[in-house]
Amino acid sequence: MIKKRCICLFVENEIGALARISGLFSGKSYNVDTLTVGVTEDKSVSRMTIGLTSDDRTFEQIKKVLNRSIEVIKVVDYTDRTIHIKELMFVKISGCSDKDIEEIFRIAKVFHIAVIDYNQKNVLVESVQTQDDNNRLIALLEQYYSNRIEIVRGGTVAIEALNE
Repeated sequence: MIKKRCICLFVENEIGALARISGLFSGKSYNVDTLTVGVTEDKSVSRMTIGLTSDDRTFEQIKKVLNRSIEVIKVVDYTDRTIHIKELMFVKISGCSDKDIEEIFRIAKVFHIAVIDYNQKNVLVESVQTQDDNNRLIALLEQYYSNRIEIVRGGTVAIEALNE
């Protein structure tokens, strides 16, 4: 069954590690939806959060390939775990009237996003939500401002929920 997957890799924080890991995906023709990398509390280790869409068989192959990689310290499959997952997104709306700006502020309040900058004609919003919530926001904004928006999306970050 094809579905969205999320995996977390702990890798050695060294030059070329990202290129080698992403090369594993491209070499096998696996498609990555999102990829986010950052250093962890241990400066010698980076954490990669990879979002992808695949069937069960392909996903198992991906995990095997990653586990064999020298740079990879640990592979964690978040697919069926309870996690907190968010994506950073910026949306710039240009050529706004006063009425547009008022409406964007209302949308920001309803969607729990932040207006982080604005002037007389432009508004910049920041959304830190799930990909699905960000997709809904984009769909709404495109209805009103389709040819006047610029979208910048970062990859997702995820962490396992606390066990009680």
